[in-house]
Amino acid sequence: MNQGKYVFSQLTALLSSTSFSTCVNRYGGNYKAKHFTCWKQFLCMLFGQLTHRESLRDTMLCLSANSDKLYHLGIGDAVSISTLSKANEKRDWQIYADFAMVLIAEAKSLYLDHQGELELSNQVFAIDATVIDLCLSVFSWAKFRSTKGAIKLHTQLNVKTAIPEFIQITTGNVHEVNVLDIMSFQRDSFYVLDRGYTDFKRLFHIHQCGAFFIISAKDNLNFKRIRSNAVDKSKNILCDQVIKLNTYYASLDYPQHMRRIKYLDVENNKTLVFLTDNFTLQATEIAVLYKHRWKIELFFKWIKQHLKIKSFWGNSANAVKSQIWIAISAYVIVAIAKKKFNLKPSLYEILQVISISMFEKSPIAKLFDKPIQQHVNELFPNQLNIFD
Repeated sequence: MNQGKYVFSQLTALLSSTSFSTCVNRYGGNYKAKHFTCWKQFLCMLFGQLTHRESLRDTMLCLSANSDKLYHLGIGDAVSISTLSKANEKRDWQIYADFAMVLIAEAKSLYLDHQGELELSNQVFAIDATVIDLCLSVFSWAKFRSTKGAIKLHTQLNVKTAIPEFIQITTGNVHEVNVLDIMSFQRDSFYVLDRGYTDFKRLFHIHQCGAFFIISAKDNLNFKRIRSNAVDKSKNILCDQVIKLNTYYASLDYPQHMRRIKYLDVENNKTLVFLTDNFTLQATEIAVLYKHRWKIELFFKWIKQHLKIKSFWGNSANAVKSQIWIAISAYVIVAIAKKKFNLKPSLYEILQVISISMFEKSPIAKLFDKPIQQHVNELFPNQLNIFD
């Protein structure tokens, strides 16, 4: 008797098969594929990501152990490791990149009214890159240093929703500032960057797009003070200045005035200096916006710790990029499920519960009926001490 769908099937039911087919047809992904299609490849890899599998062998062993359920998961017959490995090596990674962007667009629409901790009506984006180390002798294409291989994950994250809206994967030797050339910037939005993105010509491009940037200033910044604005030092604002760049080439790249704010971070006992082209927000609001840049660090930490993008299940650039894009899809699917099923726990807690419930037929919302106890040591306050 049918008792409902498996949890994994409930998650994949959130995905548009039409959109996926469009991505596949765009690159001829199913050319000469008889049984093991791109969709089945995606499902196998997605299952491995959501259940924290360590390798292709681990993933296929888990699926083979539940071969009687594979039909209901949409995979069909059991798949060999070599078949999945060959698909990862040969099938164009852009299929999964395009589909991930489809999922990101859907997530954006679901989180449209989500303001997070910021009361600002403007959109706020954090831009950064993270390095994923690789063995150069195995991944010879991943150039970074003479004795070290790596890839970089360049990301533009919506700070309010924690949804990545731009992702680019490059070899480690590509400087992150170059990716600003292929990003698009929304009018009246704020873009928060660290000092590694200091390039005044590119910052002026953001300004010309009608957007605002907030960037940490380098210590050796050569500038001329035009005027100083009044500051409230009780709010840890040390100075608020309107400046003009002094050096010849920098002044050509950015010919207009900028705003320079010096802020005392009492918690970490640091003095921070910000540059921005916004002259309307209060200095404290600029400091708060920059503080929220840490959310992109949390995003990188989350996907590295809870998804498989540090150990790879193939050696080619195509296999690595396919795995990363499917991992990003897994992250966005969890975010979509959180909204669609009206789940209260964090993305981490949702992923942990889902990972051990893939073959259950309970509705996903029911898995979270009981509140999750986050402080395990408080469950049994009268627990005896075994070491007494």
